[in-house]
Amino acid sequence: MSADAAFRVGQGFDVHRWSPDPARRLVLGGVAFPGHRGLVGHSDADVVTHACIDALLGAAGLGDIGQLFPDTDPALKDADSMELLAVAVARVNDEGWRAANVDCTLIVDTPKLAPQREAMQSRLSATVGAPVTVKGKRTEGVESLGEGAQCFAIALVVRQ
Repeated sequence: MSADAAFRVGQGFDVHRWSPDPARRLVLGGVAFPGHRGLVGHSDADVVTHACIDALLGAAGLGDIGQLFPDTDPALKDADSMELLAVAVARVNDEGWRAANVDCTLIVDTPKLAPQREAMQSRLSATVGAPVTVKGKRTEGVESLGEGAQCFAIALVVRQ
């Protein structure tokens, strides 16, 4: 595809293991899930938002989340991933692209996503400036998948 294409697609992925720290809160798609153990990470470890960032950056040809927000940067310790998403969206827009949509698949056994799905999609969509959908899948007993949470995302961006 040429650099002057009307649209581009990007794929994102993120994974974090469960934290042994009982004080670590769980954040998915910008929404806190009280009463559930959190994920290990330099930032808030929001796998859904991180996968969205990677998908959008990839679609615009801007690298990945680690290049834009390295986990070695002390300023990003415990960062709110929704703020990072807003920065990534601004970068994508600055390059002449705008998001058309993002579709996410979160793989996790607990918590149940249905009660918070609309809140997650609403927060993500507002920040991205386009529809963001979130689907939940279970690990189906694959033990290694149950050691944390992972999310895949696909983004479509179009020329502004």
